[in-house]
Amino acid sequence: MDETLTQQTIDVEQKLADDLKQDRSAEILIQYENVEVHQQELCVLSEVNLQLYKGDFVYLVGKVGSGKTSLLKTFYGELTIPQGEAHVLGYDMKTIKRKHIPQLRRKLGIVFQDFQLLIDRSVYDNLEFVLRATGWKNKEEIKDRIEEVLEQVGMSNKGYKLPNELSGGEQQRIVIARAVLNSPAIILADEPTGNLDVETGRAIVELLHSICRQGSSVIMTTHNLQLLKEFPGLVYRCKEHRISDVTDEYASEERDN
Repeated sequence: MDETLTQQTIDVEQKLADDLKQDRSAEILIQYENVEVHQQELCVLSEVNLQLYKGDFVYLVGKVGSGKTSLLKTFYGELTIPQGEAHVLGYDMKTIKRKHIPQLRRKLGIVFQDFQLLIDRSVYDNLEFVLRATGWKNKEEIKDRIEEVLEQVGMSNKGYKLPNELSGGEQQRIVIARAVLNSPAIILADEPTGNLDVETGRAIVELLHSICRQGSSVIMTTHNLQLLKEFPGLVYRCKEHRISDVTDEYASEERDN
């Protein structure tokens, strides 16, 4: 009798584990297997193997020139994939047609280090421009969505300002607001704290973690390793043309401290 119960328990646990695995596999947003990343003719990363799941917050770390930004560019079709298997949100990045790249990018939010805001337009007009370019037409819905994202990033009272009237941290918050306008599945943030002071940088990473908890996965490149300790996530290191999962290194550092 005991053996029967034990076997039933094992069977139930195995089924739960299989169901969890199946649920998790259904939420894979990015899957790379043995991918090569090239910048012009130079191979900057090879044998790239990684998976991004719904709800993940991933840091990419490594020295300048180690391939972090090039890897990000493959996710949104800026760089082509010459070798390996690469899928982003259901798109095969090896065979994706140029006409389908805008459809992919509408499902992504991209945060640039240098902001890339339209300097001759107000914050509100910058955000309206993106919404109209991605198919929004109803003026009231546009207004409501802009107000919603500005509140989300703590910039509700800044919609009338021009970008050059804002601090660097405020501009980066607007860039994040722009990135989340269309409720992207993934946010790609390339050194979002690189031009900011320490405290402002911390606030930006805290904001990105908050957005992640609300449903968008985040991949962020950074040189600031202190942030990884304060705001834990998965960590991949680009080094010597390879990428490796070093999450445990930072988890053990945290335990030792």
